[in-house]
Amino acid sequence: MIPKPTFEVIEPDFGHSYTYQQFDEHNPNKIGVWHYHPEIELVYVNGGSGKRQIGSHVSYYTDGDLILIGSNLPHCGFTDVLTGNKSESVVQMKQDFLGNDFFNIPEMRKIQSLFQIASGGVAFTGSTKKKIGEKIEIMEYQTDFQRLLSILNILNELGNSKEYQVLNAQGFSLQTEVKDNDRINIVFNYVKTNFKEEITLEEIADLVSMTVPSFCRYFKKITNKTFVQFVNECRLVHASKLLAEKPISITEVCFESGFNNFSHFNKSFKAFTGQNPSEYRNELKSVLQS
Repeated sequence: MIPKPTFEVIEPDFGHSYTYQQFDEHNPNKIGVWHYHPEIELVYVNGGSGKRQIGSHVSYYTDGDLILIGSNLPHCGFTDVLTGNKSESVVQMKQDFLGNDFFNIPEMRKIQSLFQIASGGVAFTGSTKKKIGEKIEIMEYQTDFQRLLSILNILNELGNSKEYQVLNAQGFSLQTEVKDNDRINIVFNYVKTNFKEEITLEEIADLVSMTVPSFCRYFKKITNKTFVQFVNECRLVHASKLLAEKPISITEVCFESGFNNFSHFNKSFKAFTGQNPSEYRNELKSVLQS
């Protein structure tokens, strides 16, 4: 059965212009499929390691994550039962949640610029991740008004930070948002479910009622990647996750990640991460142990 593209409707509680949620092992975040929504989303994962899947970007994070996701940018859940994180905090707000012109005033220039780069998804690192992560978690104990002030303060600090990476640096363009979001979400969800198997271009093009040449042009235009490149990156990130989380052989990792040639897997993994699988596993072990 083809996974249906998910448009997430986010309704703030009555009397609120934003949403704040905190998840933990007793109350896990269950959104695992690709989805999108007009709200800007700020996510802090306290500790743990997992997959980061935003737009056409896929990667593996360690020691938690702090991510800002722009409006209508498709993304996947960041935690699962194996992530090992202490908690996950999520703040969601529309770009005009304080009125049409509020962020156009001079004092909000940095936040306005932040919203613009967030259209590609942004991951914050270093002291910014730690400092802002703590501020986001403290919001759990604040009043509604204090949370609103905290959101502005956090956005301003993020706008001034230099410790970040734009995840879809070459762009991620959705021309007609709803139609293209639905189509690209069908593709992303299908790959997420079936990346361990062979996925032909004919199969995926037929899924979205396109010819193979039209689909290839469309996918490259939207994601700045070929479809084959995207599928391989999904496989390699899954391999990274297995190397970190599962005590299985590298040969098993290769075949569990959808590769059917060990030599090709080794070569692809080194090109993607800069290390061969055994080097990657050993370095990750030393990082996590320290």
